[in-house]
Amino acid sequence: MAQRSKYLFIASMDVEPERDTLFNDVYNNEHCPLLSQVPGVASVVRYETQTLTMIMGGETRTIVAEGEPRYHALYQLDNPEVLTSQAWADAVDSGRWPEQVRPYTANRRHTLLRLTYPGE
Repeated sequence: MAQRSKYLFIASMDVEPERDTLFNDVYNNEHCPLLSQVPGVASVVRYETQTLTMIMGGETRTIVAEGEPRYHALYQLDNPEVLTSQAWADAVDSGRWPEQVRPYTANRRHTLLRLTYPGE
């Protein structure tokens, strides 16, 4: 994510274990490529939650993000209106995603962030 957009949209979720392979195949090969073509989407990347070990207050701590979704897609956006555009609406309902994947997701979270540092 080298480019720095003013807005970051994060879609996080879990998927039923028996759908994990299909989920990742569709997300990587259909869903992300379709959404990356939407005008105003600067970039799309995906991450998977990991256990965190870090030094804080002079102590090494292991932090388990209990209850947090496993998968996260991060979309750099030119502006928040991208999310209400017809191009976005068409892309999110294309391919196998709406019928074969979305119904089997859970613990969904959607977050929109505005860049605060470094400033404009």
